Amino acid sequence: MNKSFFFKITPVIFSAIMFSLFFSGCAVKKHPLTRLSPSFHPGFADDMLYDGLEHSILLSIKYLERIPSDRVFEFGNDSFTASHMIKSLEYFLSFIQAKPSQKDLKQFIKSNYLVYQSAGRDKRGEVLFTGYYEPFLQGSLKPNAEYKIPVFTRPDDLITIDLSPFSPEYKGKKITGRFTDQTVVPYYDRSEITKDKVLEGKVRKLAWLKDPVDLFFLQIQGSGRVFLDNGDTINIHYHATNGCPYRSIGKLLIETQKIPRSEMSMQKIREYLRDHPEEIEDVLNYNPSYIFFKIEEDGPLGCLNVKLTPGRSIALDRRIFPLPALAFIETQKPLIDADRQIQKWTDFSRFVLSQDTGGAIRGPGRADLFWGNGTYAEIAAGYMQHTGKLYFLILKPEVT
Repeated sequence: MNKSFFFKITPVIFSAIMFSLFFSGCAVKKHPLTRLSPSFHPGFADDMLYDGLEHSILLSIKYLERIPSDRVFEFGNDSFTASHMIKSLEYFLSFIQAKPSQKDLKQFIKSNYLVYQSAGRDKRGEVLFTGYYEPFLQGSLKPNAEYKIPVFTRPDDLITIDLSPFSPEYKGKKITGRFTDQTVVPYYDRSEITKDKVLEGKVRKLAWLKDPVDLFFLQIQGSGRVFLDNGDTINIHYHATNGCPYRSIGKLLIETQKIPRSEMSMQKIREYLRDHPEEIEDVLNYNPSYIFFKIEEDGPLGCLNVKLTPGRSIALDRRIFPLPALAFIETQKPLIDADRQIQKWTDFSRFVLSQDTGGAIRGPGRADLFWGNGTYAEIAAGYMQHTGKLYFLILKPEVT
């Protein structure tokens, strides 16, 4: 991000320049969802027990009950209120509690629900699915020779500016930066924070970790559990971003021919950086985005501030999809052996709830499935880069 740009705080010029600099070239088709006729519905087979689905539905309802009942959510060309979203989820929950067969469930949906499909990244429904998980890390509340990588809280000088008051066309648009001499400028990027240490002595540290690569992937995942050297455990959760755009270090390593595209995974990136420690700083700083954390009593939490459900919570672009909604996915999952090796990838489908978002999850062709924690979750999240389909369901307005 070019730090030569700056903005004077004046009413009209401020909003116009802000929008042109930060959002030009970033426009996203607002509603890439198409309503399907029943003959084009997916099979609605679910590969998991309904228990986790029920739990996840209840958490989406909990979120919807906290917001105004007349808030509108858009499904393609159709709009539904939060109160209708609640009704839709409750109706679906009531039916699946009887553990219906796939045939009965499909008929129930056909009779009572509207189904929409994402246009995907090719306008033909192809969605790239990746995964994320809750990492377990070792840490300390005090720095020492072993633990020397700080986990920062949100800086006091980090500001988020809502552009909505300047014009209705900026509704939902925000920027992040800091004030300097009555001017707002972009916030420090990753290199300035980690290499130049511009925040040293200015920001509180939640904990200290062993490895900068561990911190980097904690920031990618958005939350994690840290087992401290004093025996305590803390849940660290996303609090804020520096506002710089996310850039994929995986893509960098592919383009520089460090890792073949066919072998790319989180595990392969870790392996490469472990074998080339002299490149760690430059590779990590390729991504200027930086995440600040807070401590939560429980976790991990999605952007709706509800706990994520393993296998049932999904992260999508909240600018274009109805985030607390019921969705259905078709993609692939890994089958692993006792040696933690992937034997093959197999097709699966299941109902999920859109309860999270992410800096790299942009557009109608991206989705990120939360796998939970543990060995399988780490492997699935690290290697998952598979295409599939994404659908949304909402109760027909006429159903009582």
